[in-house]
Amino acid sequence: MNLDELRRLNIREVGNWPTLPKVGLLAGLVLVIVALGAFFDWKDQYELLEKAQGEEVRLKEQYTTKKAKAVNYDLYVAQLKEVEQSFGALVKQLPNRSEIDALLTDINQAGLGRGLVFELFKPAVQEKMAEFYAELPINIRITGNYHDMGAFASDVAQLPRIVTLNDIVITNDKGGLALEAVAKTFRYLDDEEVAKQRAAQRAKDKEKAKK
Repeated sequence: MNLDELRRLNIREVGNWPTLPKVGLLAGLVLVIVALGAFFDWKDQYELLEKAQGEEVRLKEQYTTKKAKAVNYDLYVAQLKEVEQSFGALVKQLPNRSEIDALLTDINQAGLGRGLVFELFKPAVQEKMAEFYAELPINIRITGNYHDMGAFASDVAQLPRIVTLNDIVITNDKGGLALEAVAKTFRYLDDEEVAKQRAAQRAKDKEKAKK
């Protein structure tokens, strides 16, 4: 069937058309109906389907993550116990408020026991507070010979409580040596102090949020 014959076809006489034009017209109508349905009705359904597929992917990832945690649950529990034990051991190395004076005496005796002379031993008036512990800096100045100072540093490191020597400066002093440093010791806070620290931190967080 040529182009001229197609042009002579009358739309009102579709029933008399040859088979090929009828099939072509029917296919065109089907395509138009499908296109209109996709635009007016199926579009929303496609969007819902895409959302559902995205949610499916998210849930699968969540399931995989939780499954991995469930499989390794016993390992996580064992690691948590290990961390708690390590933390407990560290906390035991921190004195409480009533023991801090004895610790200061131990530091002082560590120097005197090595024949060193304390020209300055001045604990800070104000402790530096953290979430669960307080830091107490002590400005010290001692004089003596090099080996005794080294032995003093070793003795301090071996104290049963945590003490660190910071900002160490060694200078000549009248034929001997003078050591200036900041000794820092720490103590853990009691329950009341921890509550106050957390309350203060929450107040700071609220102020930051307002700004």
